[in-house]
Amino acid sequence: MKLKIIKQFMLPLLFFAIVLTALFIIFQPIEEKLMVYNPTDVHPELVDKSIQGISENHTVADFELINQNGKTITQDVYKDKVYVADFFFTSCPSICPIMTDNMAKIQEEFLNDDNVMLLSLSVTPNVDNIPILREYANNKGVIDSKWNVTTGNKKHIYELARKSYFAVTDEGDGGLQDFIHTSNFTLVDKQKQIRGIYNGIDDKEILRLINDIKILTN
Repeated sequence: MKLKIIKQFMLPLLFFAIVLTALFIIFQPIEEKLMVYNPTDVHPELVDKSIQGISENHTVADFELINQNGKTITQDVYKDKVYVADFFFTSCPSICPIMTDNMAKIQEEFLNDDNVMLLSLSVTPNVDNIPILREYANNKGVIDSKWNVTTGNKKHIYELARKSYFAVTDEGDGGLQDFIHTSNFTLVDKQKQIRGIYNGIDDKEILRLINDIKILTN
């Protein structure tokens, strides 16, 4: 008799517990994750032929650039940072002003977050010297501690674009006649891994990028 009573109480309680567990699982916030991009995950046009077959452990190569203040910028400046990289030139009349304005929006969004930085690399480094970059940075509202606008060795910059940041759709050797023009923004995490590639002139893409940065920094 007692066993029967216990069963009568236990069955509803068990059912109630199962329902509560199911509801908890259903309404749990879904943890958003971003994929890690390797060369095989990206359209071949964006990847240098020498690395197209690599499917794991891709990271941004070490770099050495010069910023708007004449300061040498290396990976150490971005150590343990999430950052967005783009390629531009100061005299560009078309997509670059839009890209720079969008980088400024990202700067504003994460103004008080020391974990987030920006990196712009000139694709005409022979023209974009330090005084020109300084004037450009001033005009665009660049905050020096947040955003490095850089020049440097052309071959080095072009190799970074093609082999590290997956930013360019054409081939080249970084020589005198080589010229790249890309609207891509690349998101890099604290481990120097690529976590997203975005169209830097598309407002919806910029919103997606901002959201992805928040995923990496939360």
